[in-house]
Amino acid sequence: MSLFKARDWWSAVLGEGEEFDQGCLCVGDVDNSGTGHDKVVVGSYMGMLRVFSPHAGKPGEGGQSQADAQLLEVQLRDPIIQVEVGKFVSCSELLHLAVLHPRKLSVYSVSGTAGNVEHGAQYQLKLVYEHNLQRTACNMTSGPFGGVTGHHSLCIQSLDGMLMFFEQDSYSFGRFLPGFLLPGPLAYCPRTDTFLTVSSARQLESYKYETLAVATEAESRQDPELPVKTGGKRLTPAWSVVLGETALDLCVPSFSHSSSSIFVLGERNLYCLRDNGQIRFMKKLEYNPSCFLPYASVTEGTTNLLLGNHTNMLLVYQDVTLKWAAQLSSVPVAMRIANFPELKGLVVTLSSDGQLQCSYMGTDPSFFSTPKVDAREADYQQVEAEMKSLQKFIREATRTQDILPKADAEDDLTVTATVSSKMDSPSQALIQDIDGLPVPSVTVKVKVKACSVLQGSKMTICVPPPLAVTQDQFVLEPMGVGSSTVVEFSAFLNGHYPPADLTGDIAVSYSSPTELNPKGVPRVLQGRFVLPLWLVCVTSSTAKSSKFKITVETSQPPAQLNTVFPEFWEKSEEKDGNSLAFQFLSGARVTMLASKTSQRYRIQSDSFEDMWLVVKELVQRLGAHFSKLGVKDFRTSFSGPLPLSDYFQTLDQHFQLRVSAQQYQDLLAERAVQFRAIQRRLLTRFKDKTPAPLQNLDTLLDGTYQQVMALAEAAEENRRLLEQAFVRLRSATHLLVLLLSLWQGLTPDQTAILEATLLPLLQDTPTLGWEESCDAAVSHLLRSCLSRSPKDQATSLAQTGGPVLGLPQDTTRLKKHITLLCDRMGKGGRLTLASEANAQLQVPAQVQSLAVPGGVEPIAEAAGDGEELSLPQEATKFIKKKQPSKKAKKDKDSKEKKEVSKEPVEVSVKEEGEAEEPAKEAKKERKEAKEKKESSKESKKESSKESKKESSKDSSKDKEKSSKDKKEKKEKEGKESSKEAGDRKESRKSSVKVKEKKKEAEPAEG
Repeated sequence: MSLFKARDWWSAVLGEGEEFDQGCLCVGDVDNSGTGHDKVVVGSYMGMLRVFSPHAGKPGEGGQSQADAQLLEVQLRDPIIQVEVGKFVSCSELLHLAVLHPRKLSVYSVSGTAGNVEHGAQYQLKLVYEHNLQRTACNMTSGPFGGVTGHHSLCIQSLDGMLMFFEQDSYSFGRFLPGFLLPGPLAYCPRTDTFLTVSSARQLESYKYETLAVATEAESRQDPELPVKTGGKRLTPAWSVVLGETALDLCVPSFSHSSSSIFVLGERNLYCLRDNGQIRFMKKLEYNPSCFLPYASVTEGTTNLLLGNHTNMLLVYQDVTLKWAAQLSSVPVAMRIANFPELKGLVVTLSSDGQLQCSYMGTDPSFFSTPKVDAREADYQQVEAEMKSLQKFIREATRTQDILPKADAEDDLTVTATVSSKMDSPSQALIQDIDGLPVPSVTVKVKVKACSVLQGSKMTICVPPPLAVTQDQFVLEPMGVGSSTVVEFSAFLNGHYPPADLTGDIAVSYSSPTELNPKGVPRVLQGRFVLPLWLVCVTSSTAKSSKFKITVETSQPPAQLNTVFPEFWEKSEEKDGNSLAFQFLSGARVTMLASKTSQRYRIQSDSFEDMWLVVKELVQRLGAHFSKLGVKDFRTSFSGPLPLSDYFQTLDQHFQLRVSAQQYQDLLAERAVQFRAIQRRLLTRFKDKTPAPLQNLDTLLDGTYQQVMALAEAAEENRRLLEQAFVRLRSATHLLVLLLSLWQGLTPDQTAILEATLLPLLQDTPTLGWEESCDAAVSHLLRSCLSRSPKDQATSLAQTGGPVLGLPQDTTRLKKHITLLCDRMGKGGRLTLASEANAQLQVPAQVQSLAVPGGVEPIAEAAGDGEELSLPQEATKFIKKKQPSKKAKKDKDSKEKKEVSKEPVEVSVKEEGEAEEPAKEAKKERKEAKEKKESSKESKKESSKESKKESSKDSSKDKEKSSKDKKEKKEKEGKESSKEAGDRKESRKSSVKVKEKKKEAEPAEG
């Protein structure tokens, strides 16, 4: 027995198939018995009115207890929206029952007649008076409106925003709420004589009864034929507070005459305000609430609160502090506190399906006592062995801990997709032909097999555009253990452009029942299927010349294309097995050529992005072909150059369409504002009693309308072109990622990182596009794993936050970052998600192929690279320049790294000797070079100085290597005594050679 569970004192199930809501429950001494004990009144949307007097049932009574507690049950003709108990009859102090129907308000009296037999008292329901409503009612509230005493009045809110006031059996007046759209909860505050409601603007508004009484009559605003009444005032709220969310309920408890609080239950927050609109406190809720009820607290200055949520929990708060939590048997929609003869302060809850429950919190005393056990001496060896086994288990669990929980060894469900190898006959495609070519379709069969009991299974099929399927959603029947279901659908091309991918996704959502949750735990299983290439293209004649070409190299002699693509070769017009052409149904022609002498394959086409599917299919089929032949060391590679300029053209086309879409949105907004302004002018002219000329406003309205429609059609056409451009951009990006992985020999994990970086979005959105997302991802890689030094990486990792992503001004920055990404990968950068720095490795020989036009040009990044920028831009020389070895990098400290970028001559001399004399000579040489620079004014002398620095830098690096080798040799021989002398001698020699090198460089430049 759990402590945190509501104790059921009395319960009943009301009818079958009936529905209940917030206003369907109220408590009070409705039969005026005079004992002070409450009765429970419940009304349903089916028109059934019931009155209960609960009492504690005896063990074994069961349904007899509910029958004895029910005093009255009446079937009314109309649905019951709300029930209230109050003094609604004039000249009477007795309590009566007000029942609100959609089009009627009825007031009843409940009376009981003592019986002379064992059946007990008989209760009757008598109609006192009723009002027929002209508008459909939503809810009502009651109270001593206007400060009267002795009786209560009623206020009904209609669905169209009218407040109707009734004083006993007469109708007083009606007022329309300003700016009304949808009705909200309604409450009355007796202390300030105000009405509170939450409007559609999501703000709490307060209206004084006096202001409502003197405001403009409601009927005069709605019916233009009635005479206009004068003397009325415009209705405005006394105060309003913005909540920012829809209110579920509103309550104004009155515990004292000095002050009153207003409680508002929102969808995510609980608000408490004073009666003048000031917020006392606000509580953010971490669950979905269903109902609430404030009640008096024993602590002065605080208020207790009962709150129910959709997880069957009853929570008790004291202001914002949670004091208790109890589990209920159902989700409550209405909640009251009642006093009964046997027990006071019981919580009465009503669920939407009619479960009425009276409960209390706490536990019943337990008389069970734990039996005594025999005292035994502890076996310390056994305890120690158990402790070691537990510690071992904890270590293993900690070592194998992962972010996501591991799936069970045996899944509840298995999904198997099978794609047919033949075309459908006839084709199921919506577009029968594109440019004279028939559009085929292929059947996909999905088999779902259950390994346990499953409920509510649904299957969703998703394919990338412009591919489509005949049916994308399936509702599966409940499945038992071992049962299986097979569904079929057809996939086809449904657009005039080729897709970026031929992979489809399958998602199956189901519920697996457990012992603790019989309704089932929701789960999702995902699967994939790959559509054939012949679904989007057919064979064609080869093209001799094309605009774009890509060459893929392999480690094995070229295979015959008729064996790699057998299904295409049967329909091909080519006779030799070294060439094959593909004609996309809605794209360009792609030609594939296999070399007869070398191990190369060339793919060429007039469209850059259309080559992606063919290149991907070629790489995959070559790997499968040679694996069948038993070749284990088969490799495919790409020697360059990277087609970045072609890729950037596709990028620019997509970006220009995004800019056009933004311009269309701005123009549409301007024309819409103009259209509404003209409408207001015309409406003012039409309402004027004195006819006035329209001054061509109707012509201007018609012209603006034509502009709006034309802009809307242009924006829709631009959106369609933008979808096509994004698919082409995805194809081009996939092709670039594949070429980079083949060029650098990336692992699958590194390829996945690169693909996630360059393809962060599956589709464009109005608020976030591909350009800004890709730029942010590439910039992160350049600052983290592809950074130049550990210091830069540590600085980037320490930075948090950043600017909000938005549409950039142009694509220059993105192009520069993508070029820099390829350049650093070419220098040996490693793609990894680890936090350690990624040092620049030795430049591989294949990077030199990027020096041709269209490849990756070098980009100077540091301040010290300015000397290289002043020289002619020769990419080959830049890439072939030697990088410092790992050992030299390890010996340098952070201070020397800064000096390398500023003064390369001084640092090179210091690294050679690391003694005092070379340092002095370097300073002297730097001083002389500075004096020469100040005295010289001609450009020839400046260029000679730059060449001098470059030659000294190269010579110093060569001598640095020789000096290091000599040092290591001397250390191995053990001649530590002559170490310093040898170092000085080597440093002098190196400095003398540096001077000689400079003297040779000066006449060479001159």
